[in-house]
Amino acid sequence: MRQTVKPPLIILTGPTAVGKSELSIALAKQVGGEIISADSMQVYRRMDIGSAKMMPEQMGDVPHHLIDIMEPTEEFNVVVFQKLARQAMEEIYGRGHIPILVGGTGFYIQAVLYDIDFTENDEDTAFRNELEEIARTQGSETLYERLRRIDPESCQIIHANNVKRVIRAIEFYEKTGTKISEHNKKQRQNTSPYTFAYFVLNDDRDRLYGRIEARVDAMMEQGLVEEVSRLAREGCASGMVSMQGLGYKEILSYLEGRLTLEEAVYQIKRDTRHFAKRQLTWFRRERDVVWVDKPAFGYDDGRILAYMADVLEEKNVCGKNPKGY
Repeated sequence: MRQTVKPPLIILTGPTAVGKSELSIALAKQVGGEIISADSMQVYRRMDIGSAKMMPEQMGDVPHHLIDIMEPTEEFNVVVFQKLARQAMEEIYGRGHIPILVGGTGFYIQAVLYDIDFTENDEDTAFRNELEEIARTQGSETLYERLRRIDPESCQIIHANNVKRVIRAIEFYEKTGTKISEHNKKQRQNTSPYTFAYFVLNDDRDRLYGRIEARVDAMMEQGLVEEVSRLAREGCASGMVSMQGLGYKEILSYLEGRLTLEEAVYQIKRDTRHFAKRQLTWFRRERDVVWVDKPAFGYDDGRILAYMADVLEEKNVCGKNPKGY
């Protein structure tokens, strides 16, 4: 029987501000790859500063996908991401290159890597509308406590402010009688349709937190307030998915008079640190990951890339000097 060869896939992820974007450019050049952004905010046009988006002149002539493809008024979620990522991957394979998923949204990566099935009956929206009304009138914490009672494990992953995911989890339980955390756990046991290497870039906590604080300061200097102000003038409001991103919701609160600028900056830094911690918790639960701790390589990207090349060869994703897939 002829054995089916699985197409190659490289994943480079890790907590926010750890340095994934810069390393991904060198990695792509090394393996003949093209980058697919696994980021929930960089898909939006004109949301550059707060999303730490890499600009075209920084991309080193490496093709990037799923960046600047949607308007901030549009809703982006894991189902849309999975569909668009699959399309991009087929195009990349068609050019004889290797797709590299780069970003810190673990659920998005998981959806592609294990081909998670999100099929569900969305025709009955009455219950969802009811939950949305509860969030609007009683606050997101009310819904979050409801989720905590039925699926406390999900609360370790889903933030209280992510109302759409909270609603999705409650709705899934009420419709199926199954906790969404259990459903996702089963989906994670799927065999990947790809020959892959799943790299998690990491750093010492204090150094990572320092990078986060420096990044937020740089965002403020680059004009984050002006960027959010412009988006608000375009009609972007706090209820939109795009405005739930770190940096955007806090500055929007400042512009609406709910926070001082000092409070907004403090909250961005604090919540970004918490987000990085949750990201690391997620990646530690994933299987088949290869941890790349920057201190162990003396913060030398050359040594990191050489190590990654060895792993890619060992896993038969590609050789040390590949010409592309």
